[in-house]
Amino acid sequence: MKSNVGSIDKILRIIVGIALIALAATGKIGVWGYIGVIPLLTGLFNFCPAYSILGVNTCKVKQHG
Repeated sequence: MKSNVGSIDKILRIIVGIALIALAATGKIGVWGYIGVIPLLTGLFNFCPAYSILGVNTCKVKQHG
């Protein structure tokens, strides 16, 4: 798995994931809020399968030279 999630993207995914899970756990939103696990995990692992399929990469490429 090659990283394809950049730093800002990563932070936003983690925040949104935690927020959705917290809202679901406290009953503010329905059980569907636990879908926040997906952005949380993709943020923590720096890899998004959907980005791979779509050819998207928000991770900055390090230039050698």
